[in-house]
Amino acid sequence: MDNVSQVSSFFLSSVNVTKNHQVALFSLTLLSYCFVVLVNVALIVTIILDKNMHEPMYILLCTFCMNGLYGTTGFYPKVLWDLLSPVYVISYSGCLVQAFVIASFVCSDLSILAVMAYDRYVAICRPLEYHSIMSKERVLLLVCFSWITPFCMSAINIVLTSRLKLCSQYIARLYCLNWIIVKLACFPAERIANNIFSNITIIIYVFHVFFIIWSYVYVIKTCVNSLENRAKFMQTCVPHLTSLLIFLVTIFFDICNMRFGSNLSPTIQNVLAIELLIIPPIMNPLVYGFKLTKIRNRILGGITCKIKCICPV
Repeated sequence: MDNVSQVSSFFLSSVNVTKNHQVALFSLTLLSYCFVVLVNVALIVTIILDKNMHEPMYILLCTFCMNGLYGTTGFYPKVLWDLLSPVYVISYSGCLVQAFVIASFVCSDLSILAVMAYDRYVAICRPLEYHSIMSKERVLLLVCFSWITPFCMSAINIVLTSRLKLCSQYIARLYCLNWIIVKLACFPAERIANNIFSNITIIIYVFHVFFIIWSYVYVIKTCVNSLENRAKFMQTCVPHLTSLLIFLVTIFFDICNMRFGSNLSPTIQNVLAIELLIIPPIMNPLVYGFKLTKIRNRILGGITCKIKCICPV
């Protein structure tokens, strides 16, 4: 049992603000979480209730929003609780669960973006075969792939981490991350299995990025000489590329923060640490809601109908 961690809880990085500012920050964070839930649930419900949207692109978008809700649920409730507490503490098991949720959320986001890129490739480059290739069975299989694979890989990483003997209880973030827990291991030799599997995970998701790039190279080639395809690209591909750009930029800033953040103030480090869990879940449904005509018209129609019911002329 020598390799079993004796750590029972972790101390997280705190937000150094006065009591009044703490209340204001709690209110702002709660408002942000409510907004994330509102916009994502609105898009999910709109797609589920409208049978005209039971198509691969909208099903994948619904999956994307569900994943956003899943990821933020692993972050916001704990942070809200901490903002009302004098000390930011999390149990050992709770830390591992949070690390799993956040890792699987990030990996699932990239997997779903890869599947969405494949869907747009088939829709634009092979339109006559679209319905046969993107059948309900194939879409279901791709959705399962985009969730189950990240979950399994994240679970293996967490299991490997749970075997480490840790020599510190301090995590220099507002939330738990697997690689930060691994860095607390007493003996570097124990981290070899974690490092190997983490590198395998990184390589797999780098290939996801290359696959997305490959898909869009073909999509852009197809759209160059076709006015109809260019219109389809602007309507359906631009939101996807915007979501991908938001994801990659937030990941880039998070990596920079992890590698060079020690030179920054704690406040800036905390802001850079949470932007990956705040910006994409808020922006993605807004980008798709405003850009995709079916969703925009359905939501605006629902709002107009409710206004007329409340305030009849």
